[in-house]
Amino acid sequence: MKRKFNFSGRYSGYSLQGFQKDLLAGLIVAVITIPLGMAFAIASGVKPEYGLYTSIIGGVLIAIFGGSKYQIGGPTGAFVPILFGIVMVYGYENLLIAGFLAGIILLLMGIFKFGSLIKFIPRPVTIGFTSGIAVIIFVSQIANFLGLTGVEKHETFYSNLREIIIHFPSINFYSVLTAVICLIIIILTPKFFPKIPGPLIGLVLSTIAASLLFPNQVATIGSTFGEIPNTLPNFRIPEITFERIQQMIVPAFIIAVLGSIESLLSAVVADGMTNTKHNSNRELVGQGIANIVTPLFGGIPATGAIARTATNIKNGAVSPFSGIIHGVIVLLILMLFAPFASSIPLASMAPILMVVAWNMSERHIFYQLLRTKTTDSVVLTVTFLLTIFVNLTVAVEIGLLLAGLLLIKRMSDTVVTVKGLPNPQHKNDKIDESMVSSIHDCPQISIYTIDGPLFFGAAQAFEQTIMKAIDFKPKVLLLRMGKVPFMDTTGEAYLTSIVKDFSRHGVVLISGIKPQPKKLLINTGLADLLGEEHFFEHTGDAINSALEHLNRDKCLGCKHFAFRECTALSSGTYEK
Repeated sequence: MKRKFNFSGRYSGYSLQGFQKDLLAGLIVAVITIPLGMAFAIASGVKPEYGLYTSIIGGVLIAIFGGSKYQIGGPTGAFVPILFGIVMVYGYENLLIAGFLAGIILLLMGIFKFGSLIKFIPRPVTIGFTSGIAVIIFVSQIANFLGLTGVEKHETFYSNLREIIIHFPSINFYSVLTAVICLIIIILTPKFFPKIPGPLIGLVLSTIAASLLFPNQVATIGSTFGEIPNTLPNFRIPEITFERIQQMIVPAFIIAVLGSIESLLSAVVADGMTNTKHNSNRELVGQGIANIVTPLFGGIPATGAIARTATNIKNGAVSPFSGIIHGVIVLLILMLFAPFASSIPLASMAPILMVVAWNMSERHIFYQLLRTKTTDSVVLTVTFLLTIFVNLTVAVEIGLLLAGLLLIKRMSDTVVTVKGLPNPQHKNDKIDESMVSSIHDCPQISIYTIDGPLFFGAAQAFEQTIMKAIDFKPKVLLLRMGKVPFMDTTGEAYLTSIVKDFSRHGVVLISGIKPQPKKLLINTGLADLLGEEHFFEHTGDAINSALEHLNRDKCLGCKHFAFRECTALSSGTYEK
């Protein structure tokens, strides 16, 4: 049965007043989007208009098909390093193919309900690569801020930093003045005019200042990229071949994963601000559709933009119409004012991206995680440094792998296998590990309590502990597994080895086993090997069975401790 999305629920109770609020919010977000869209495109190594195309088409489609009522989609800073790397290595045409393939991957992720899996990506990994991306973006704008000439763009961070150092003597003080004017306006505008978008005002006023005070002294969008067209590009399907798919599938996968993380984080932020709940799988479907269509019009990959989504909510948006209106207004501005955009200095764009990088750096959370001085600090630092000095792909892969390995190590350390005996001084006490010592033990029954998941990371330590009991050759080995929530096949294999070795001279009993481990033992045949009569719900029943195996009259009666001396057992008052 095909699932239908319920569009009516997103517009329930919608009214003319709601439309007016969406119109205002969409207008304000569109005004903010203009400079950001161009800036992200330039930083990604493509023409500025491609960022506007993405904001228009991607923004409208994400609003229509996405899973959040308030999501604003378009180009974002998180994509800048990965897109720039693709353009440098494969070219713009292959970037379109990578974006198209990423859209298909996102669509499939949504259809197969992978939305909930994104939450399993560890926080130190996301903070690490987000902070690393922020550093890359910030450094990439230094050349435009200073107006350096002759700077060549490279794929690696240290090569670009080296270019800045080498060409520092070519600094253009007119560019610096232009950038400083824009930066000051961006910083001061929210303090004095919180309703006015600082980036746009900074862009306009610094452009006017440069044009009037020192014309033709700073590089502009027009002088660097040519005139910005005032129309959308024609619909065109990129030339997709099997060889190109093979070449671009890995970059596409990285775009898809990064886009899914960014968009779902943005949706979560929107939920927190509006006390609503988004549909994560539908959000991925919407992101997928947007990224399939956008490259057909020359746009770069799009995702949910956290800052613009927050701005949309703060300005009163009540439905997805605000996102649609935002895209339409960007189109109208492009058609009416594109010629004027060509006069914008690159030095005016630089502080906009620098402020974006500063805001997305997650610096407070970064320092907080570092101060914990735990394995999370290690994962954070490694992911951060790899993002900057290698690339985002390697950083995420190594970060996830390292986080997984450290998690396994922590989990294996929490699995405890301890030997214990009943305490005759307390009638209702369960097995007490303090009753076992070098001078106080029973040679005939060994009782072990396993606490924690019995998986591949802890199975060997479990076996080594139990094997000590086998070496002493007791008659009965009782394993209390009531605190084992999970067992994998590696843990089962070690348990099977123990059972086979011990069964040569004694009997193995298991008490309190949970459903998942019990089902695994049944499926692997170990339950049949043990025999159903050797499984007990309560430890007390297992001990009574053990006593039947031993025959109390022939108890060894050792000088240290014997079961016939255990009054709690012999009187039958042991708590089950």
